[in-house]
Amino acid sequence: MAEFDASARTFVRGEGNYLFDAHGGVLFDAISSVWTILHGHCRPEIVDAITRQARTLDHSTLLGATHPRAEELAQRLSSITGLEHAFFACDGASAVEAALKIALQYWQQAGDAKRSRFVHLTDAYHGDTAGAMSVSDIDVFKARFGAITVETRSLDEAVNVGDDVAAIIVEPIVQAAAGMRIVAPGRYDALRERTALLVIDEIATGFGRTGTIFAFEQLNLRPDIVCVGKSITGGTLPLSATMVSEQIYDAFLGTRGDNKQFCHGHSYAGNPIACAAALASLDILERDAVLDGVQRLSATLEEQFSSLSSLEKVRDVRSCGLMCGIELHPTQLAGADGRSAGWEVADAMFERGYFTRPIGDVVQFVPPLSSTDAEIGGFCEALADILAP
Repeated sequence: MAEFDASARTFVRGEGNYLFDAHGGVLFDAISSVWTILHGHCRPEIVDAITRQARTLDHSTLLGATHPRAEELAQRLSSITGLEHAFFACDGASAVEAALKIALQYWQQAGDAKRSRFVHLTDAYHGDTAGAMSVSDIDVFKARFGAITVETRSLDEAVNVGDDVAAIIVEPIVQAAAGMRIVAPGRYDALRERTALLVIDEIATGFGRTGTIFAFEQLNLRPDIVCVGKSITGGTLPLSATMVSEQIYDAFLGTRGDNKQFCHGHSYAGNPIACAAALASLDILERDAVLDGVQRLSATLEEQFSSLSSLEKVRDVRSCGLMCGIELHPTQLAGADGRSAGWEVADAMFERGYFTRPIGDVVQFVPPLSSTDAEIGGFCEALADILAP
């Protein structure tokens, strides 16, 4: 942190697939502002929806109340996830926290309170709050915080998931925070027959980034709970949702005296303006055949990656849809000033007009779904030029 220079990355405006910095630079947003921007910055349809809603109802709590935009969004999310009920929060980690608590309380009220453990994938990442860290598996994000996390198991360690497991939580296909690690589809096969609940974290992968609305569609899985966030509003406003099945929802129904309700909530959960943005984003996804564009751009990427993968400084190239990682050979690129290989390349890309961030020695490429073939090709060509012998 002592070496951080805020002036080097000060963005003052966004338009389409580009960010504009305080020095007059124009940068292609090659990571969708950390996997959030879906249809480009300041998309007019979403801006208009935000403006209209702000003039009508800026905020109203969902704690013991409701409003039309939240109800409409819950119905839309139900129709595309196949899960009947939505619990709203403001960010992905909060959606995961809610999912874990829902799973625990569900089993208590189903008469099986011994189910209190959680299982996750190796190299998992689900957020930086206490519960989300507990079901994560990347030391740099959680090693210092053992005092506020609980013990969990990796799926590799729990081949036969025991009868004390409340839920298995997985990222579908792409483990983004692990360096765009691609999980083999067969790794999920055992999850089709289980007694524990299945929680699928679509926060990074959802809303078309892998080529389908949700990545779990490609795995033939039937989740009990799905967490969504990041791109839900097109990347404009913070919002997330924890979607649950009818079976889970029913376990929380009772009279006031039963004390079966889910005692959990956030002040700005389901904010009307954020919900209006999300509805506008979903309209664009459906109206503009965005998924067809993702398939076309994915094919362009495959052609570009064939040449990138042959470079000596590249250890691996991996992708699913428009979620891509280029892993570097660190010993061939580490800078004399102490910068990692990833940062050396990311800084060089910035100078060429492309904003990305490394995950360790992995250069991220997660462009907006509104990107063009020329923009995709330009990123790959600039990267190849930097990595050329």
